[in-house]
Amino acid sequence: MNLRLITLSLFISFAFVSFGEKNKVCITFDDLPVAVLSDKSDAFQYSVTTKLLGALTRHRIPAIGFVNEDKLYKNNKQVDKHKVNMLRLWLKAHMDLGNHTFSHLDFNQTTCNKYFQDIIDGEKITRPLMQEYFKSLRYFRHPYLNVGETKSKADSLHNFLKSRKYIEAPITIENADWVFALAYDSAMVKKDSVLMKSIGETYVNYMADELKFMEGLSVNLFGRNIRQVVLLHTNALNADFLGKLAEVYERNNYKFIRMKDALKDKAYQTPVTVYGDWGSSWIYRWAYSSGKQGNFFAHAPVTPRFILKLAKMERE
Repeated sequence: MNLRLITLSLFISFAFVSFGEKNKVCITFDDLPVAVLSDKSDAFQYSVTTKLLGALTRHRIPAIGFVNEDKLYKNNKQVDKHKVNMLRLWLKAHMDLGNHTFSHLDFNQTTCNKYFQDIIDGEKITRPLMQEYFKSLRYFRHPYLNVGETKSKADSLHNFLKSRKYIEAPITIENADWVFALAYDSAMVKKDSVLMKSIGETYVNYMADELKFMEGLSVNLFGRNIRQVVLLHTNALNADFLGKLAEVYERNNYKFIRMKDALKDKAYQTPVTVYGDWGSSWIYRWAYSSGKQGNFFAHAPVTPRFILKLAKMERE
């Protein structure tokens, strides 16, 4: 075989491997055990939990859920065994758990000392619970995605978390699932199954648009689609439509991975140098830090007006 044929053969082989590679995504959930709205009953929360875990298991998604431990108590004093058992269901399904602070404090709106104590209080039940399942509590997710409005404050939090052996859990694909959840809840209260289906289908389509938009930002910023991390919430909407949402990722050639594998992507080592009183995707933070402005962020998906109206919101 001559040199030209060898070169062509290698090119074809490389192209085949490259085009055959899967995208990768880590699915994460905030506000465990359940982000309840109208129905606060144990039965409803168990239903949300089992539906979510059923969809995760069927689609072989190794998700991680971030816990607010204040939800694990009755009247802020007595441990609620039902809520703790919901966390056990996550661990029995081979999912991971992380710390989301005790009471979902906003770091940008409180002192470092108070926030640090809230982190410590947020591991008292989850850490020993995970040890029962031979797991360690490794990851921390910032409520509201707020890491500190200044570099010095963000550094203080980073150093504190490091001292507690936590790894910060960023997200890249942000979305308005919580707004859709409010709309979905309003339809649930009315027992309007037709409207619920319409909201759910609109949500899945919106999330498909969000995926493509964030993929585009990733390619523009890094020259490739990085390993993505999606933020969702443990609500009734996702319990009912997570399977459809998983299919969106599967159709787009995604493999579901754990947080530790997502963070192996070198993109997550990109320095953040711009801070402010806002929480957002780390892709936005990296873009701001590299001087991106204006048109770079154009054409982001928007929440439909009828969803905002049902959620009783003027805007996101």
